[in-house]
Amino acid sequence: MGKLTVRALRAVLVVVLTGTLCVQALMVWALVSGNDPEDGSLPLTALRVITILGIGTAQVALVSVWRLVTMVRRGTVFSHAAFRYVDAIIGSIVAAAVVWFAVTALNAPGQRDDPGVTVIMGGIAVAILGVALIVLVLRMLLAQAVARDVEAAHLQSELNEVI
Repeated sequence: MGKLTVRALRAVLVVVLTGTLCVQALMVWALVSGNDPEDGSLPLTALRVITILGIGTAQVALVSVWRLVTMVRRGTVFSHAAFRYVDAIIGSIVAAAVVWFAVTALNAPGQRDDPGVTVIMGGIAVAILGVALIVLVLRMLLAQAVARDVEAAHLQSELNEVI
């Protein structure tokens, strides 16, 4: 990864993380202060809590990507330490799917006249789980690369002994 690519990615990560922290802080403030009282049409308190949790899942993924980019720049991404961050990304994606299922469940009673919206929202949750599966496959590829790297280092040390 080039320096420009790393800087651009980090700039995007900082902007998105800052934005999510601001939105999350505003949601917590609205929840704690009691502003914007519920009118009964939607369970706003539950939706606010779910939104705060959902934003938290995105923040975990952002920080994990930041750490992986740092490892790429240092040339240490093909190590066992990278698995911790990839696992955190997978966990945050699964948590985001669970949060989206909760939003779907909260929204479903209001969609009795048009249940297609609930089905579409459920489909989106399944698609989010699909992203987690894709990252899991990428984790398996990382595991293979780490194993090859360890094997290559072992063979190199054996070759050095022979020479």
